[in-house]
Amino acid sequence: GDPRTSKLEGPARTRLRHLKGERSGLTIRSDRGGYFEKANRGTLFLDEIGDMPLALQSKILRVLQEREIQRVGDARPVAIDVRIIAATNQNLEQMVKQKKFREDLFYRLNVVPLSVPPLRARREDVPLLADYFIGRFCKELGSPPKRISKEAMALLKKQAWPGNVRELENVVKRAIVLSPSTTILPEVIAPFLSDSLESANVDEIA
Repeated sequence: GDPRTSKLEGPARTRLRHLKGERSGLTIRSDRGGYFEKANRGTLFLDEIGDMPLALQSKILRVLQEREIQRVGDARPVAIDVRIIAATNQNLEQMVKQKKFREDLFYRLNVVPLSVPPLRARREDVPLLADYFIGRFCKELGSPPKRISKEAMALLKKQAWPGNVRELENVVKRAIVLSPSTTILPEVIAPFLSDSLESANVDEIA
């Protein structure tokens, strides 16, 4: 099939947007089609699926069961063939017990579960991710190429990262914007870190 991948990110990102502010269904009224149409014969990534409202969960379930969507303002159904990849940092099984996540949708999605350890459990990935985000954001922001100092990297590796990879991503982006030089130093990064450092003093790291 077509290897195209469409991506929805959330929490609110899992809510499917509509042209001209319409938010009543699963599709986007647009000449280009909605997320499901774009992903037809490909893959649709639903990020933070655990934050999806129950009302939208039922609509997602219906699409997965019936393999068709209906455009806003159009009575004709559109057949789709989409592979779904869903991600969450929440315990969906517990949410099912608490009636916060639909059990039928959980079992529909939970075909091949993959568990990714939190960033604090794989600190060796921090330098790789930080370098990736630096390159990406320098390009996106039109910033001169920057690098992170050895001392600043040591500070990142000591962080517990309760917000996981997204927290690291945000810290790196802020550091790129605010760093006065092409080398990102610990004093630029430190103010953006949470209070969960295993070794709390920047001076000790430097």
